[in-house]
Amino acid sequence: MNNQENMLILSSSPHIHSPQNVTSAMRDVLIALIPALLVSLYFFGLPAAMVIATCVIVAVLSEIVAQKIMKRDVTVNDYSAVITGLLLAFCLPPALPLWMAAVGTIAAVIIGKQLFGGLGNNIFNPALVGRAFLLASWPLAMTTWTAPLDTITTATPMGLLKEASAQHLPSISQLFVGNVGGSIGETSAIALIIGGLYLLYKGHIGWRIPFTYIGTVFVLTSIFGAVQGLGIWYPLYHLFGGGLLLGAFFMATDWVSSPITQRGRIIFGIGCGLLTVLIRLKGGYPEGVCYSILLMNVVTPLIDRYTKGRIFGGVKKHA
Repeated sequence: MNNQENMLILSSSPHIHSPQNVTSAMRDVLIALIPALLVSLYFFGLPAAMVIATCVIVAVLSEIVAQKIMKRDVTVNDYSAVITGLLLAFCLPPALPLWMAAVGTIAAVIIGKQLFGGLGNNIFNPALVGRAFLLASWPLAMTTWTAPLDTITTATPMGLLKEASAQHLPSISQLFVGNVGGSIGETSAIALIIGGLYLLYKGHIGWRIPFTYIGTVFVLTSIFGAVQGLGIWYPLYHLFGGGLLLGAFFMATDWVSSPITQRGRIIFGIGCGLLTVLIRLKGGYPEGVCYSILLMNVVTPLIDRYTKGRIFGGVKKHA
């Protein structure tokens, strides 16, 4: 027998390969965002299109410049910068001045991503870093909303709920379709659900974070609504009337800044839900999705540390 046939080939890991890569995964995320993108363009028109274009273009250019300055490989072809810009745009008011959108995008890419080492090293969701930066810098502009198919200012469903203006609340069907005021990409529940289900089907996200996040918000607001004598419409408003679905499916599930363990993801989702409800009901802002996810991003390493499985054959260390 030929000795060549009996030779063992040794190589370093990984030994299991997949046709999926960063580029294909990011492409699927873009596909998942298309329904919400189309709805936003229909209801908010040219102003929304200009904000979206500004965020995407500035995100790509910022990433190129930052990577060249830091002497790293330019990786804009993986679409991650495009997604950062698009997700940030989805979190912004349609009438936000374009220069503010550009500044927020630079903050998202540089502060939220590149200063940590680029894709795979960021501890926060970059798009939410950009939104938090803008909200802290220009709170009035970030909380001025326009009505769908119009240019007049209006309140968001969460804002009306915060002000206890129940008589002026839009219907649940309007929330489901997206014919309400709000951030560019967060108003249509059905569009975001379609996108989220697509990501679940493709295996890019798991069910634990989005479903525990949404479920926690639903349970807590149902209890609060029951105590206040409100109907089933109240928790449904919290589910469909703000940025919960966008955050739960597209931001809390960020592969880098969320836990890697199964139990950790459940804890993460519950934590996001608790903080979101706390901020919405007791905080100064009517919306709490952005800060709840960012705060849970901070404790992600701690969650992973205490929920990781025991190594087979490992010996527990004693202090």
